[in-house]
Amino acid sequence: MSYQERRAIVSFISTILISAIYSAYMVQRYPAGNPYSADIFRFWGSFFLILIPVSIVARIVIHILFNIITSVATKEKEPSITDERDRLIGLKATRNTLYVFTFGFLLAMGALIMDMPPTAMFIILFCSKIVSEIVGDISQLYFYRRGV
Repeated sequence: MSYQERRAIVSFISTILISAIYSAYMVQRYPAGNPYSADIFRFWGSFFLILIPVSIVARIVIHILFNIITSVATKEKEPSITDERDRLIGLKATRNTLYVFTFGFLLAMGALIMDMPPTAMFIILFCSKIVSEIVGDISQLYFYRRGV
């Protein structure tokens, strides 16, 4: 298994773990009451604004640990040069990620059109973020395995 394939698998697992742990932590803080109250919007605003830096820091730490463990276990270092194949695979995976997130965004807006509470829109947005990242990681793994 190549370094890029291992990195895609670690990214896939970290996406699931970070999202699950963060969601489990934040769901305890969900305010009860009117679904159209300012508290609900404040909760979802803080949910996403805190998620961004938490996710970035957690990914950096996981990536550093992955590089350390990989270099100790296999004596293999991270490739310093990326070729056209790596760039093409990254672009195709990003394309798939954006397609899935765009579809999720449209679903979230459709939820508002169908008179669902705003919480449904935020949940759909969060789920589409998770699913799009997972699709990007799986796409990357698939393209490295299959070849471009």
